[in-house]
Amino acid sequence: MQNIKIILTGSNGLLGQKLVSLFVTNHFDVFAFSRGKNRNLITNNYSYFNVNITNFNKVSTLIKKIKPHFIINAAAMTNVDACELRHRECDEINVNAVKNLVQVCKEINAHLLHISTDFIFDGTKNNYKENDCTNPVNYYGLSKLKSEKLIQKSTIDYTILRTILVYGVVANTTKGNIVSWVKNSLEAKKQIKVVTDQYRMPTLSDDLAQACLLAIQKRAIGIFHISSNELLNIYEIALQIATTFNLDKNLILPIRTEQLNQTATRPPKTGFNIDKAVHELGFKSASFKERLSVYKSQVK
Repeated sequence: MQNIKIILTGSNGLLGQKLVSLFVTNHFDVFAFSRGKNRNLITNNYSYFNVNITNFNKVSTLIKKIKPHFIINAAAMTNVDACELRHRECDEINVNAVKNLVQVCKEINAHLLHISTDFIFDGTKNNYKENDCTNPVNYYGLSKLKSEKLIQKSTIDYTILRTILVYGVVANTTKGNIVSWVKNSLEAKKQIKVVTDQYRMPTLSDDLAQACLLAIQKRAIGIFHISSNELLNIYEIALQIATTFNLDKNLILPIRTEQLNQTATRPPKTGFNIDKAVHELGFKSASFKERLSVYKSQVK
């Protein structure tokens, strides 16, 4: 795939840093877009641009100058409670920025790969397939669904990868994730309250990045579900993290969702059917326990 130009938005994030490393290693011409100082440890063989995805004119101008074959949009406002409180900011990043990317892709005939979420579903069932009915229960999910529809209604080539509860290890990050939060809390001997009535299939960031590479190598069109292959409640997830790192499980207190008083409603059960990604992309699924061992090997 040499000489294929690719723009990665949100390159300072957890997934973004994994994407930079993976696509540079696979000899793509990589152009990384993110806000502020470049957080990636890799410094060679790609270009970094300090740009806010909501600065539509600057983003459009840069993209037209680079003329990429592909754009992977990993930039998003993902704090669910913050999205519930700040609709305008959420829409600017999760909807309007995507609308801008779609327009530019149309003008330069680029393929857009967009990262979406399980939160477009209401969580009243599990084993969701790509064509199941959507019904978000919070504003974050609604914003991501709006962006999906913008892409689907366009005439561009696109891939949408929906994923669940992404975690992973990178050198420089400003955000935590489910695994780091549980691990760090238990190491500090802090008690944590963890819900037993929300079910997820956590996704290692390395696996999501690999799915992006597979989708681009195969020039896959459409929607694909990417996650681990085992449905667990959040309490079970926390217990597995404690076991993997030999930490005190007694510090993990099981509670119900209503006891948390979260700003935004969460869908109770959002497991994916990942057969399409396995068969069409060659995505390799694994259990959370198996992927935790990879996470552990990367922790310094």
